[in-house]
Amino acid sequence: MDGRKNRQVKLTAWAAFALLGAALALTPPRAQAARKGGHLKVTVSKVKRGGPIPTEYSFCVPAEKGHVTLGPNKNPEISWSKGPKGTRSYAIIMYDPDVPTVATNVNKEGKTIPAGMRRTTFYHWILVNIPANVTSIAEGSDSNGVTPKGKTPGASADGLRGVNDYTNWFASDPNMKGEYGGYDGPCPPWNDQRVHHYHFAVYALDVADLDLSGNFDGKAAKKAMKGHILAKGQTVGTYALNPKLRKRLHMDQ
Repeated sequence: MDGRKNRQVKLTAWAAFALLGAALALTPPRAQAARKGGHLKVTVSKVKRGGPIPTEYSFCVPAEKGHVTLGPNKNPEISWSKGPKGTRSYAIIMYDPDVPTVATNVNKEGKTIPAGMRRTTFYHWILVNIPANVTSIAEGSDSNGVTPKGKTPGASADGLRGVNDYTNWFASDPNMKGEYGGYDGPCPPWNDQRVHHYHFAVYALDVADLDLSGNFDGKAAKKAMKGHILAKGQTVGTYALNPKLRKRLHMDQ
């Protein structure tokens, strides 16, 4: 290789290296944060990580007669650490991944839901567009009791409410059918042999407002957040209405 060709190869390599450096320098903050694995510390009042959720935060509680009755259904206080540079809003999604995929025997006398049954996700709380200067939601702020036919989704004092999956669950019940916005707490089947785990996830986002409107659900919220997440954190609480599981979890002491 003569000197001219050698210089051309060196220049080509240098140009490629320079372009790569420029590309990295211009990488959007969200992509840089994603590579670093941005993390938020999430705390839920009165819920130790992996421990039981108090009945005051539950949609359903054990009944003195029969199996269950409606509970206080307050949202717990939830707080999180400040998001990384570039955070413009937060979102909360609370979900239960332990819901039976077959509802035939749910809450049926003489029947049980096997622990090994295939499970799906049930969304309990979707709250987005939380301002960047807010790092907590007060107890009872988004829910303070069971509201038959549901709380109104949309703008609230804390953010933008999506609809949770009680909207679908009560669709055939004329007394409860409606749009369930905001927080509605645990109410697993009383005959389920599996403990349910409730994930309180908080996301730091690089946009002030997600492109969401109408009665959006958990799946729509997660889709809208894609590509905008700077950091994430969660804590998990447990709950059961099966008396044997409650005893195992020391829930009634």
